[in-house]
Amino acid sequence: MSNDIFVITEHMDGKFSDVSFEMVGKAKELASALGGQAVAVVVGGGVSSNVFASDSTIHVDDAALSNFNPEAYGKVIEALVKEKSPRLVMFGWTATGMDLAAWLSAKLGVPCAAYVKNIGADLTMSCQAYGGKMSADVSPEGDMAIAACLAGSFPVEAGQGSTAATTMASPIDLGSLKVKFVEAIKPAGGDVDITSQVKLVSIGRGIGGKENVELAEELAGKIGATVSCSRPVVDAGWLPRTRQVGKSGLKVKPKLYLMLGISGAPEHLEGMKSAELIIAINTDKKAPIFNVAHYGATADLFEVAEAMLELL
Repeated sequence: MSNDIFVITEHMDGKFSDVSFEMVGKAKELASALGGQAVAVVVGGGVSSNVFASDSTIHVDDAALSNFNPEAYGKVIEALVKEKSPRLVMFGWTATGMDLAAWLSAKLGVPCAAYVKNIGADLTMSCQAYGGKMSADVSPEGDMAIAACLAGSFPVEAGQGSTAATTMASPIDLGSLKVKFVEAIKPAGGDVDITSQVKLVSIGRGIGGKENVELAEELAGKIGATVSCSRPVVDAGWLPRTRQVGKSGLKVKPKLYLMLGISGAPEHLEGMKSAELIIAINTDKKAPIFNVAHYGATADLFEVAEAMLELL
């Protein structure tokens, strides 16, 4: 068993996700304290892997890994971890990471902490619960642990660098997989690209119903903004998926992000945490968004919106 920290990175269309760099930066800090190395693990081709500030980078490049396949990626990562025996394996708490972290935990019988917001030098992990309203500190037992980390938990810049990668073929036979990649279906274009907007008025479950979306649209029109939303609004059919901000939606970075009735779950924060100015309106004074917003009001969103319309 080594004191190395493995970071399972993620990429799509030739670009690594921010959470990959975040985890590598944190891994460097942890590895230094433990006397090990921070190892970035890249699975799949079509991407330049010499972009991390890791102590070393392993790139498993195989034609069968060109597109994400949970079975293929899971088996490759399992083989690498069994061979190298790192102290900690870090995944992003993303759609991909949820598949792979659970796979590895079950296969190796090692503890897995999810919704990880921070990791101490002794590997005590702070995990969010109830949409970020609570936090629990956990200390995994045994010689190895898995951490599934929330995006936005660590600085992106700390993991960016130019460490040369060691490229290797798949350590296992990928010719008899039970899961086959068929097609990547990307969302159709919408009436507006929210990722390019300077101002966004974003609505959440607190808007109450589809009939109230018009109020947000009127307010957005007055300030030259576009209406976006959180996932519950899309799931309810009040706005199209192309307006969704968050982990399962789009990442935005407007100059102004005005939030009406959004609690600020980690999945939503992942998509808008880089906005220059965040203003939150929510009746719940314990809503986690108030830990992120530059300005906030514990108030009824309808009263605030109508008051703003009177002033504009």
